[in-house]
Amino acid sequence: MASTIYDIAAKAGVSIATVSRVFNQSTNVSQKTRNKVLKVAESVGYHPQAYAQGLASKKLNTIMAVVPIISNYFFMEILGGIQDKLTKLGYDLSIFNVTGAGDVFFEQVEHVIRRRAAEGYLFISIHLHPDQWDKLQKYPVSITLVDEFYEGFDSVSVDNVQGAYTATKTFLDAGYKKVGMISALETSKPIKDRIKGYKLAFEDSGHIFDSSLIISGDTDYRDGFTERGGYTAMQRMNKVHPTLDACFCSSDIQAVGALKAMEDLDISIPLIGYDDIEISEYIGLSTVRQPMRDMGYIATQTLIERMNNEEKAISQTMYSPKLILRKSTNGIV
Repeated sequence: MASTIYDIAAKAGVSIATVSRVFNQSTNVSQKTRNKVLKVAESVGYHPQAYAQGLASKKLNTIMAVVPIISNYFFMEILGGIQDKLTKLGYDLSIFNVTGAGDVFFEQVEHVIRRRAAEGYLFISIHLHPDQWDKLQKYPVSITLVDEFYEGFDSVSVDNVQGAYTATKTFLDAGYKKVGMISALETSKPIKDRIKGYKLAFEDSGHIFDSSLIISGDTDYRDGFTERGGYTAMQRMNKVHPTLDACFCSSDIQAVGALKAMEDLDISIPLIGYDDIEISEYIGLSTVRQPMRDMGYIATQTLIERMNNEEKAISQTMYSPKLILRKSTNGIV
């Protein structure tokens, strides 16, 4: 049977209240008594749960990450950074998966806030309309946005326009003229920004922009950010543009599918992905790196600061993505 706070008190020869004060880091306990209690707790393998500590201090000690997709490399990296920070602070992490679309989607997001099941909320890639963000601002809760930006909220994001621009212009500056883009669903806000950057690269390079060079796959699962999405998009691309010079993929996981499609089609063109997930290094995929784990870590730090000081100035951090060139671009630079 697991030891309890009562067992710790009995073995240490102190009151339950004293043990509680030790675990809640109260200053009203001598260092000698604190060491004694902690030594007993360690000997019986007892670790106070964050939630139980929260009850004693009238705090929930829980941070909730609200996400639209869980089984996705991008989100897993973000969540890893969040957990890295929370582990150091003694908070629990709760995850709420929002599904659906339109008003149903927003109703779920709003429901999460109304429940008040956490002290603070991290909204990861939750993209809403301005009037919906305005409505959420009325709730007296701490919220930090990740991979999104809206005036009045703390946020941590990446300049997706710049990332796509850099990847595309790298190809154009290297002499490639017919540069395609494998896209996900254009209703996705990151994709809107990446298409904007892709198009801007053509304009700044003096090349004619051809919208038919933007092609997505045959699936809307995970907004098209899947291996299959990349695979079918590359097959379509080869049919529409068999003389394609190079290709920018809107995510690394789509690039993985695109590489497989090229292998099956027996073609080879330079390819750049987006994200820099772990597998990219091992398969030699050139990519636009966004610091996903750092984003989660900094967003959590920002949220904690907001929870401790509601009057602090709004913090909006935007990272500049970095182009990482590997084997898939054939040493073009």
